[in-house]
Amino acid sequence: MAIRVAAIGTGNVGRHALNQLITDPQYELTAVWVSSPEKAGKDAGELAGLEDSTGVTATNDLDEVLGTKPECAVYTAMADNRLPEALEDYRRLLAAGINVVGSAAVFLQYPWQVLPEELVKPIEEAAETGCSTLFVNGIDPGFANDLLPLALAGTCQRIEQIRCMEIVDYATYDSATVMFDVMGFGKPLDEIPMLLQPGVLSLAWGSVVRQLAAGLGIQLDEVTETYVREPAPEDFDIAAGHIPKGSAAGLRFEVRGMLDGRPAVVLEHVTRLRDNLCPDWPQPAQEGGSYRVEVTGEPSYALDLCLSSPNGDHNHAGLVATAARVVNAIPAVVAAAPGIRTTLDLPLITGKGLYAKG
Repeated sequence: MAIRVAAIGTGNVGRHALNQLITDPQYELTAVWVSSPEKAGKDAGELAGLEDSTGVTATNDLDEVLGTKPECAVYTAMADNRLPEALEDYRRLLAAGINVVGSAAVFLQYPWQVLPEELVKPIEEAAETGCSTLFVNGIDPGFANDLLPLALAGTCQRIEQIRCMEIVDYATYDSATVMFDVMGFGKPLDEIPMLLQPGVLSLAWGSVVRQLAAGLGIQLDEVTETYVREPAPEDFDIAAGHIPKGSAAGLRFEVRGMLDGRPAVVLEHVTRLRDNLCPDWPQPAQEGGSYRVEVTGEPSYALDLCLSSPNGDHNHAGLVATAARVVNAIPAVVAAAPGIRTTLDLPLITGKGLYAKG
């Protein structure tokens, strides 16, 4: 019997999740929530870019979604700039007995010692009340820095450090909110954006280093962060808008899990808006961008993950991968014990039922 599911959000990630929920016979779509009045009332098929209609029309009333009584909700709504509202959405869904898989807020990938207890506890209590389960993942934070490094770590005799890297050109990432308001691209270098406010990097990606440390069975002494920004050498345009000369066009940061004065687990991002910016910074394994896992130990590993798609570039492929990671986890999450679950808890998601002729 198909699993009854609802889609929360139809943006850059959500439309790909919605497409899969409609086309995969494992799922029966019950409702779609949208944030904008312009999308409300539209058929789910149209919002997913499909030709056929589904008979399910979008709503911006979460109560209507709850009323359809789905077994699981796929939460891809923007959370970076509306954190209290997103956490309240999760609480309501879980308390209503609805399991949730999501791509945001990213620190819910592994929130312990990352989020304050007063933010984690209501989510845990709601899951207990509703006997429901929450799993947040994607690509980064997600499988590029939990599933892949932990799989490599499981083949070592000794581990000195795990470093996970995203090395990506964001020029085609079409979200002005993320690019300008959150990450600060196109802004003066003396203007500190949301992402680079003290503690925010460790909040957003602390889940990565904390979960990897838990997988290694070590207790970190502290989590630290560092970053550097580089200016645009001239005016140019990206998908999200205009980048003035001298404004932020390159960003490199690290979130470090420290043990005995040494970085045991590191999350590093190298973000450019043009591939010729900051040539001395680490370069991707393919044009546009890639993910890299480096395990230093016995043996040591360097793994480059290159994404592509017949329907778009590396950024498009990353959005599809983020959506598919959480959608494909639905059966395991529905079957899991109640509470906040992580990659350390769930069985391997194998892609069962996804084979199709090319």
